[in-house]
Amino acid sequence: MLDKISKTKQQLIDVARELFGTTGKQNVTMHEIAEASNKGRRTLYTYFRNKDEVYRAVVDNELRIVIEALKANVKQNTDSYSKLKGHIITHLDSIKQSVTRNGTLRADFFKDIYEVERSRRKMDVIELGLIKDILTEGIDKGEFKHMDVEVISVIILYALKGLEVPYIRQNISAEFEKNKNEIVEFIFKGIKEV
Repeated sequence: MLDKISKTKQQLIDVARELFGTTGKQNVTMHEIAEASNKGRRTLYTYFRNKDEVYRAVVDNELRIVIEALKANVKQNTDSYSKLKGHIITHLDSIKQSVTRNGTLRADFFKDIYEVERSRRKMDVIELGLIKDILTEGIDKGEFKHMDVEVISVIILYALKGLEVPYIRQNISAEFEKNKNEIVEFIFKGIKEV
């Protein structure tokens, strides 16, 4: 999922994302993707066997953008608690931006959540590692209480995943946007060393 890809393949993915986002996955053909990208169908089929593979590549590309944002957050020169808060906010905002920037693809996301979750497995492993790193750093620096990092990391990851759909659908977004730092403070107050 997170390997580097060729410029041609990236162009095909970007064009497909635009087409899927405008008219929906079901209404786009492989021929239209090839035509819109100014590549022949032979080139498209060199990289993808069918439209489902193209769709998975689009989802993977969006997840790659999320992971890059999360990795950038971890590299910030700040305390572990700020990194954890940043991780939570970056996760929710990046997922929301990914889904909403893709127009009609947003509807496909909610219809085909199983397919999205399948693609997210690799992202989840990477994100879990980032959360563990933040927690371990916080414990080592005396910023967090001693805890079972493995268990708490999984809880944080699944809590974030549980907030995604209501956040994307705007059920909690307005209030969360206004008070997100305070909400994050409240949720994780229990792990911060006093």
